[in-house]
Amino acid sequence: MAQGEETRDHGPEPATGTLLAHQSGSREEGSILSKGSTEPHARSSFLSNFILGSQDGLVNVLGILLGLTAATSDVRLIYVAAFAALGAESISMGAVAYTSTLARRKQYLKEVSREEIEMREVPQTEKKEVREIFQRWGYEGEELERLTDLISSRPKAWLEFMMSHELQLETVDESEPRRSFLVVLSSTIFGSVIPLIPYFLVGKDVLLGAIGSVVVSGVVLFIIGYFEARTTVGSLWRSGLQMALIGLAAGLAGFLIGHFIGAAPA
Repeated sequence: MAQGEETRDHGPEPATGTLLAHQSGSREEGSILSKGSTEPHARSSFLSNFILGSQDGLVNVLGILLGLTAATSDVRLIYVAAFAALGAESISMGAVAYTSTLARRKQYLKEVSREEIEMREVPQTEKKEVREIFQRWGYEGEELERLTDLISSRPKAWLEFMMSHELQLETVDESEPRRSFLVVLSSTIFGSVIPLIPYFLVGKDVLLGAIGSVVVSGVVLFIIGYFEARTTVGSLWRSGLQMALIGLAAGLAGFLIGHFIGAAPA
């Protein structure tokens, strides 16, 4: 970052496996420039995309089903509306995921290009920013200078260090926009089908189908919230209940709209 620009938050100190400066010599240097732990971790983008798509699809179709059930007993009309919503919502959500991820990739590449230019044109300013980050993590004196010189002597490590710890930007792979599209598309379809299942099972009894749809949707939403808390942080039961209540509240809104605005059959 060129001198004179606004100072950014350098973020928290990295994990112990990334920086072990209490060691000496080559062991210390190796730990700083290492790629990090090989322990597998769930990709946050996959989890967030799956939750986004499945919750949105489920809640959207549930609201439509309940609204139409309150307004009409025509099963065919209910199915047509639900499947139309399923198709449109799935494609729309997938497209949004694709374009937003593509925009993040373009932003990342732009910042990479800018950092590379600054590393060539104002290396001392960039080196100073490396030193400031290490200072925020508690390093000082000879140790601070050795770490700063080490990072600054390796352009690739220097660039990745600045992208991660100065700009706090996560790498966006070339394939990620397409992957986000597929995950959100498929998870939206999955979520949209859930509230339809009880209607398929009960035939023309749309009221019973609506009751079953609410129960099944509530259970699935709870499971999604529960799984989210298990893979991230937070109370399992609270997260599950929160997800279920938010989704069912949206479904209730659809029912009320159908009840008060829709025309009941003669």
